Amino acid sequence: MLKTIPVVFLVRVEATVPSLHDNTADLDRLKAALPDSLPEQVRGSLIHIPFACAGRIATSFRGTGFIGYALFQYEQQRLVLVDFFARAPEILPVLALDLGSTHLEASLLDCLSGKTLARNTALNRQVQHGADILTRIHFAERKEGGGASEEDGLAVLQEAVIASINDLLRELCREAQVRPEDVLAMAVSGNTTMVHLLLGLSPRHICREPYIPLVNAPDPFLSREIGVTLHKHATVRVLPGKGSYFGGDLISGILATGLDQHEETRMLIDVGTNAEVVMGNNEWLIACAGAAGPALEGGVARMGMRAGAGAVEHVAIDQESWQLTWRCIGDAPPVGLCGSGLIDLVAELYLAGIVDLRGKFQAEFPGQSAEHKRFVAERLTEVDGEQVFLVVAAGEARNKEPVMLSQLDLDAMMRSKAAMYAILVTLTGQVGLEFSELDQIAVAGAFGKHIDPQQAITLGMLPDLPLDVFQPVGNSSLCGAEMVLLDHKAFEQSQEIARKITYIELNVNQEFMIRFSGSRFIPHTDPGLFPSVPSFR
Repeated sequence: MLKTIPVVFLVRVEATVPSLHDNTADLDRLKAALPDSLPEQVRGSLIHIPFACAGRIATSFRGTGFIGYALFQYEQQRLVLVDFFARAPEILPVLALDLGSTHLEASLLDCLSGKTLARNTALNRQVQHGADILTRIHFAERKEGGGASEEDGLAVLQEAVIASINDLLRELCREAQVRPEDVLAMAVSGNTTMVHLLLGLSPRHICREPYIPLVNAPDPFLSREIGVTLHKHATVRVLPGKGSYFGGDLISGILATGLDQHEETRMLIDVGTNAEVVMGNNEWLIACAGAAGPALEGGVARMGMRAGAGAVEHVAIDQESWQLTWRCIGDAPPVGLCGSGLIDLVAELYLAGIVDLRGKFQAEFPGQSAEHKRFVAERLTEVDGEQVFLVVAAGEARNKEPVMLSQLDLDAMMRSKAAMYAILVTLTGQVGLEFSELDQIAVAGAFGKHIDPQQAITLGMLPDLPLDVFQPVGNSSLCGAEMVLLDHKAFEQSQEIARKITYIELNVNQEFMIRFSGSRFIPHTDPGLFPSVPSFR
């Protein structure tokens, strides 16, 4: 017997044939025959046949001689019968979506085998109307002339993301040799603003005190209601959020890592548009979110970019030969710096004395060797009156544009790293825990996949703990959406997680602001918090 039942599943049913002595109607006969055939995990659930499906199911049931396969969708204690087949389909495709503000990532799964049929990414077309969340919130409020409604900008953003999803869906279906109209369900994981824009709901109040969204936990709905071109009876489940800056993507992460199932206290960090952090165990969960992400994912640094082909992901400076080496994702010619490359670079510059504890470039200081001075002279220069550090020369870069780090980029990085650490300290302080009491710190997404924890510790971004405490967990947002599709109980578990979380609003948290100020040095104003990091005071 299967341990879990997916949200879409088949049940073989064989009913008695009608006769003059048994005049039970076809659909009533089907309903009467089903309970004994249902998997044990869903027995006792109400069976519902939507009116729109009734005629087709009755015809198919009679046409197969009252023997065949019923196709069900699980909807929280209710089984919805949407089709009937003479023979079992070879696959039951469903779609999991990580609804990112810049990129979408999705996987096409088979509910019969649990296997991944295809996986891919696509640009979210909303970026044409705003690179960041706040810009899109303001765009959504835009009115167009001629007495147009307030919803004009919102409609543009919704249409853009729906078109992006449908394009990605078609690509996945092409790879898997499946028709989009045969995809039977969808699960979506994203931040609160992205979910509002997907559903065509105004995000206006998300960025205004007291920061209350229109909905945190949308009820399931038909995909066709928002224009996603799946099976005409396919339902969409949106992972619930907890607040304006704590969305379903982090609830997905909790689900994927089992944070709410462990006795030991653990932490999950997900850095994207925001830095979202949750801590807890199987008895309690506490969470907060703050704007520490943009400089790390390419939203602030001029040469910043997401972790993809051509992104410099690793930088090292050999302090004996005074040579700089770098590595790009996909071994492609470099275009810019992703978050891990930026962290590596600034940490290496600090350890080499080229960036001081305030996060400022310095060309000279006592004790420099001649080779060190030569290295600095070659790399630290001025462009348009601004100090910049040359990482990759123009001749080695893809666009023949050098990859550089400016002082403005460095200042943005310092703010982001300070915010990251202040978030973590504020959260542990709320429950009176020390970092050393954490059993594990899971780091999600591309940030977790590419980051070198030791370099992040050097900057004072992550706490000074043994490196094996930090565990990369990949795209936990997408993983949670997949779990919701492959386990009929996972969606209810996600809602229970959301109810269980205590959310701390950092926008009005004075402790956070004090800790943020104290963290704007490398590694910190209190170097005793980072004993493994050399101090150059």
